[in-house]
Amino acid sequence: MKILIIGSGGREHALAWKIKKSPAVKELYCAPGNGGIASIAHCVAIDPNDIEGLAAFAQEEKIGLTVVGPEVPLVAGIVDAFEEKGLTIFGPNRNAARLEGSKVFAKEFMQKFGIPTAPFKVFEDINEAMEFLAVAPVPLVIKADGLASGKGVIVCEKIQEARDAVQQIMGQKIFKEAGSRIVIEEYLFGEEASILAISDGRNYMILDSSQDHKRIFDDDLGPNTGGMGAYSPAPVITEEMLRKIGMQIMEPTIRGMHKQGAPFKGVLYAGLMITDDGPMVLEFNVRFGDPEAQAVLPRMKNDLVDVLQASCSGRLDKIKMEWDKRSCVCVVMSSGGYPGDYTIGKEIKGLDTVKESQIIVFHAGTKKEGSTIVTAGGRVLGVTSLGNDIEQAIARVYKAVEKIKFDRCFFRRDIGAKALKHLHPSPQTTMRR
Repeated sequence: MKILIIGSGGREHALAWKIKKSPAVKELYCAPGNGGIASIAHCVAIDPNDIEGLAAFAQEEKIGLTVVGPEVPLVAGIVDAFEEKGLTIFGPNRNAARLEGSKVFAKEFMQKFGIPTAPFKVFEDINEAMEFLAVAPVPLVIKADGLASGKGVIVCEKIQEARDAVQQIMGQKIFKEAGSRIVIEEYLFGEEASILAISDGRNYMILDSSQDHKRIFDDDLGPNTGGMGAYSPAPVITEEMLRKIGMQIMEPTIRGMHKQGAPFKGVLYAGLMITDDGPMVLEFNVRFGDPEAQAVLPRMKNDLVDVLQASCSGRLDKIKMEWDKRSCVCVVMSSGGYPGDYTIGKEIKGLDTVKESQIIVFHAGTKKEGSTIVTAGGRVLGVTSLGNDIEQAIARVYKAVEKIKFDRCFFRRDIGAKALKHLHPSPQTTMRR
């Protein structure tokens, strides 16, 4: 079978790496791919948002399965376009992708179906939003309605910070039309976790847990990013907590989308806050997380192609998931200045020195220039390690990270630290958003 992966980040490299292992794969393509993906797949110079171009390529090459990595083409309706042409594609259609494409839709959907989430208000007028802030309690969270590359959420500790955020989003349009509407919601205390489920529209299976690290700096300080690292499994997700997540969140979401005439096929990603009152949804995404995929997929024992095909054909109830018991940690190495301005084209050195079998270097923002790999984005690499336990995985991954160099390279040094706090709890430890 010929398989096409759409996207160019670390998530897509992880998908390509896992899919390549399947005996069902005859040829693997990626559009547009990156410097690392090029070593295991044919990279095709088609923009991920060029839906017509991608569909034409899939038809011409007789692609048997297309896997969509990023959210933008999903929200734009790539699945609808492919299916209209009789092409098999993994992911939700345009209506189902609204769970990520519109935070207003997602919040109102959760409210309608009794899915636990923070209390919220929606605003389309900047003056009304400012009036609400005059009486709103802090801290609070302000979210742009539309897609903003994982950066459209601003946590505000003070009212002036909230006013500035509203002005930036609605007045200055820093997220363009994605900020035409905003959600202002209550700040939740607890510990974050990521739960991914794969659904075929009726059946679903929950993947092993992971935990992302959104903030740029250690100890969850600084602005949000697309994700600075992740580990799996997350000790905060106990068997009892996973049961609650299934009953209170995943089940009513899959059933609710079906009732609304938008059966959800693909990956449903729930970004959760584990509070004293139980799990609550911070946001929904409709694709594999990045960097969660890099931490979860290396632990999946199943043939991923079998799972993706079962989702596409409504046979997910025939699949039984199996997981490696080892821990996995992914540390993102980013360009200095990210998530703000940064420069690209910096040579990456030391990649050839990372040769341990337990280490995988997933490329994100990279490009191949001759025989050299250079930086081509904000998040550059996702250095990933398996270990018999979380301590070993952490030690192993940071040893590998130290071998890789590029100008103004930056990474967090505390990925996995929250897991250690669960294994060695301290009464002074407090987790918060």
